[in-house]
Amino acid sequence: MNGTSLKLTIELVPSTSWWKSLRAKMPKDEWDAIRKSAYARFGYRCAICNSKGRMHCHGVWEFDDARHVQKLKDFIALCEMCHYVKHIGLASVKASEGELDYNEVVKHFLKVNGCDMRAFEKHKDAAFSRWQERSSHEWRVDASVYEKLRSAMLDKKQHRLFEESL
Repeated sequence: MNGTSLKLTIELVPSTSWWKSLRAKMPKDEWDAIRKSAYARFGYRCAICNSKGRMHCHGVWEFDDARHVQKLKDFIALCEMCHYVKHIGLASVKASEGELDYNEVVKHFLKVNGCDMRAFEKHKDAAFSRWQERSSHEWRVDASVYEKLRSAMLDKKQHRLFEESL
């Protein structure tokens, strides 16, 4: 099973992009609007495993490895376990601190993908290899999708304020 046939994959952000979260750079009300919109778009279910419950908003990134451009493509709703799989490095840290059962995260990957531990290890090794290569470069972030969402949100807010003033 390769990464393209897996429903749930590991997505490791290059270390040179750590702590540069788009969420941390935007006003709380804008982040809330984006995440709530993602939750609604996916029917308040996980975009990958279709589970219900508390959702996390996950940024979907595309990497241009030749030009070193990290482009935001979308925001999706994920359950906690799918989100931990996406950020398995963070899951490992949380597990080492006693905050998370790493084996439960792995079991979730196996269940969602209908695969065995060998397929998981192969996928994880490939993801970390890709992460190591990507982490040796500085990345330019293209968040134009966010700027379009932000512009649309501001237009709606201004329209609402205009309507209320009539």
